[in-house]
Amino acid sequence: MLWGIGITFPQESRHMNQTFAETIRLLRTERGLSQSQLAEQMYVTRSTIARWEAGSRLPDAVMIVRLAKCLGTGAEGLFTLLSEEEEAPNVIMVDDEGIILSGGLPVLEEVLPNANITGFTRPSEAISYAQSNRIALAFLDIEMGKLNGLEVCKELLRINPRTNVIFLTAYPDYSLDAWDTGACGFMLKPVTAAGVQDQLSRLRFPLGGVKPNDERG
Repeated sequence: MLWGIGITFPQESRHMNQTFAETIRLLRTERGLSQSQLAEQMYVTRSTIARWEAGSRLPDAVMIVRLAKCLGTGAEGLFTLLSEEEEAPNVIMVDDEGIILSGGLPVLEEVLPNANITGFTRPSEAISYAQSNRIALAFLDIEMGKLNGLEVCKELLRINPRTNVIFLTAYPDYSLDAWDTGACGFMLKPVTAAGVQDQLSRLRFPLGGVKPNDERG
């Protein structure tokens, strides 16, 4: 990480010479946002924000753009503070209902603490993300309006045939159609840690660099 490198934000020169972690913490507090509120706006978990602010994890390019928008600053300045780090597998969850993401993302992070986990309410944004980020595992809602999960699955596999796809739905009747897409798993909502653990054992392409958290006291 490029610790100590200066950065100048438009009309925010007071944040020069701060680290990335310090900068986003200052910008967040100046906007009167808690970590939970910022996480909700960005469709990530509160612990993700905490890790960014602690410097133990870095957001990727898509998250930087989201972060800049939420914090009212320029993305270019945030990019200046970043350097390449060891890549962790990218895991996404796509559901057009934000409340489902709010409940499911913390479960995924609990089970996969070392993965980059991102939520999307718009399938088109998930596909765009996949075009610039190698997706290792995707949890897809099936019923999502114009572009349903079955179509998103086919597009993700077109982009990267080694993407593991697990469908999420409240309707068991979709299961037969889901298997025809090349997916490797199927879960009924709500997302549970035990359910995710079970699906991870069935993946066609095991996640490299990630040790699932299976310590369930």
